[in-house]
Amino acid sequence: MNDKTSTTGGQNPGRVKNIKRDEHLSPDGLWRSFPKVPNLVSYIKSGVFYGRVKVNGKPIRRSLETTVFTTAKLRLGDFIKKHRTHRAVTGTFSQARELYERDLESSHEIGENTKRYRRYCIKQLLGSWPTLDGTYLEKITKSDCKEWATKLSQTIDETYFNNILGTLRAILKIGGLVENPASEVKRLGVKNTVLHLPEPDQFNKILELVSGAGARQSKDCANFIRFLAFSGCRISEARQVTWADVDFQRGIINVRNAKVRRSKNGSQWRQVPIIPDMAVLLAALKKETTQATERICAVGECERSLTRACKLAGIERITHHDLRHLFATRCIESRVDIPTVSRWLGHSDGGALAMRVYGHLRTSHSIEMAQRVRFSTSTSV
Repeated sequence: MNDKTSTTGGQNPGRVKNIKRDEHLSPDGLWRSFPKVPNLVSYIKSGVFYGRVKVNGKPIRRSLETTVFTTAKLRLGDFIKKHRTHRAVTGTFSQARELYERDLESSHEIGENTKRYRRYCIKQLLGSWPTLDGTYLEKITKSDCKEWATKLSQTIDETYFNNILGTLRAILKIGGLVENPASEVKRLGVKNTVLHLPEPDQFNKILELVSGAGARQSKDCANFIRFLAFSGCRISEARQVTWADVDFQRGIINVRNAKVRRSKNGSQWRQVPIIPDMAVLLAALKKETTQATERICAVGECERSLTRACKLAGIERITHHDLRHLFATRCIESRVDIPTVSRWLGHSDGGALAMRVYGHLRTSHSIEMAQRVRFSTSTSV
């Protein structure tokens, strides 16, 4: 073979490059290597170049997606840097987890609520895989991950499963594994939750039962339920609202968004309108305080009171977050357009999520709307 010329593939004689290099063939005749360019090989049948390295004793070979020798040499540097700098830097999973947790706590881009949720995911991960923390990273196999995922997926909802899986993948990645054994575990499809929201008379009954429960903070709990339902705030957002955030003149409440990445351009605040029911509530609460820095809601949760009231009223149990759903649904039923409702809720997708989640209507409203549908001027057959 002439050292100055060669083909880039045994079946592609038309592609001849004037390249000064030595070439060696593999014993099976399928691969061509280049001693003067270590870590570079080409597959003879196609002429495609590949990068080849060993990481922790394991050979890694990836296509450089080119049949041109000079282009392959340029891409080879990035390939080597990527794989050789991803050596396993820790021994056990617990060591990788500690690295992940340190990065999580020190990140300025992630809000405290997200950090707290990730801690929950880690706790659930370790609880569902008891031997994981003491296992060496290179001993964790794809079949191990799939077996764990099969068991976990049967005990928790789809969204929580997907987030725990994402946490596992992130920890394994930060541990330095080039081939992530959790990468082939499939995420679950998230189904829209069928919501069972109270009718207006049922909602009033809930408030009556909570307020009259006789506990020291019964009335405060009822007011907290009102505030969540009349504003659409998440519970973590409602807890932070003070009287300084209420602009009575403009008819708005300034709410700090709980779900917004600090590294994005999304606003940290949003404005929620003061609907008539909220105006009545604020007027009643305002009489009890004069401090602008004081929080509007005297309590920060009322889960037990809400559950008890639903049981006594004989209706489906609702949660704090269901009150946010209730706000959105009432708005849509009142013919507020989806993009506007989405903006009030703090979504940044123009209404796509609101359309999926809140596009449903309660049964009574659906039946009422159905009576307006006509195919002709007469209903007789």
